[in-house]
Amino acid sequence: MSAAPTRVLLLHGIWMVGLTMRRFARGLAEAGFEPEIIGYPSIAGGPDAAAERLADAFAQGPAHVVGHSLGGLSALRAAGAAPDLPVGRIVCLGSPVCGSGAAHALSRVPMSHLYFGRSADLLHAGCIEWPAGLEVGMVAGCVPRGLGALLARFDGPHDGTVSVEETRAPALADHIVVQASHSGLLLSADAVRQTVGFLRHGRFEHARPRHAE
Repeated sequence: MSAAPTRVLLLHGIWMVGLTMRRFARGLAEAGFEPEIIGYPSIAGGPDAAAERLADAFAQGPAHVVGHSLGGLSALRAAGAAPDLPVGRIVCLGSPVCGSGAAHALSRVPMSHLYFGRSADLLHAGCIEWPAGLEVGMVAGCVPRGLGALLARFDGPHDGTVSVEETRAPALADHIVVQASHSGLLLSADAVRQTVGFLRHGRFEHARPRHAE
């Protein structure tokens, strides 16, 4: 692409809806971007449904992508399956690219397939590879507040649902940790600020976070 896009497609995580991305979208708009929230059925449709919605959106032109948790994994998988998509940069918010320990723990609970539906395989396996040249940044949280902490035994910092180590992958262009819980990443001013920096420059501002969410 000859110029960096200003459009940003936002994908929500599992058990969520597009409205959960509204505050984050507002922050991107205030920074001069044109956010578009992409809703998809995370249980009944899963990553395939997200990929279809992304393909429709990319048919309108180039765009960056910001995905929360499963949304980030779905964006990475879609980019890998269709490397010709006009993707600018991708920012993942708390996405377990190495696989989710909390999802593994919950899978041992009876009827757990009802909780994850078609997203189960991707949450378990993660996604640590994507097309060469695609710039992907990860914003992880470290405030241990969430139900995942009741299911999984995390070693080291975590956001209550995903451990920081689960968000690391060699192919990432940059990685940063902010003071936010898993769902709090969507409300975090620091997460928005860091995302804006990566979308503009391909790197994060490695400085002390301002405050916790």
